[in-house]
Amino acid sequence: MNLLRRTLFAMLLGLNLSAAAEHPEDVSIIRLVATPEQFDGRLVRVIGYFRAEFEGDSIYLHRQDYLQGITKNGLWVDLEGVKRSTVNQANQGYVLLEGVFRANDHGHLGLWSGSIDRVQRLERWSRPEAPPVKLRPR
Repeated sequence: MNLLRRTLFAMLLGLNLSAAAEHPEDVSIIRLVATPEQFDGRLVRVIGYFRAEFEGDSIYLHRQDYLQGITKNGLWVDLEGVKRSTVNQANQGYVLLEGVFRANDHGHLGLWSGSIDRVQRLERWSRPEAPPVKLRPR
């Protein structure tokens, strides 16, 4: 009986540790660009303007960064394993993206400030042409 309790306790402890390790850290693209070494290899969640295109799958701080070609304000995104329908739905809009940040991978031709791979979540946040949300003071 004692052995059974220890085994169950070890299993529960292991499940809790692995679940905690899989929660992404909410971080801004600004922080990833400014202090990449702090987040290298970590699971992160960011919000930004997403563009999927040949040799240029990426997420930017702002839509204007993409339009003006300011790739250093963005991150390369490795979409391996992400459904094409998900990518198409998210393309050219603001998205919530979760994946592993890589400080030393700068994407195609080394143009970006880092990369996100092992993407596990890509969801539309808003479209640029959508009216902004009005916040009311409390």
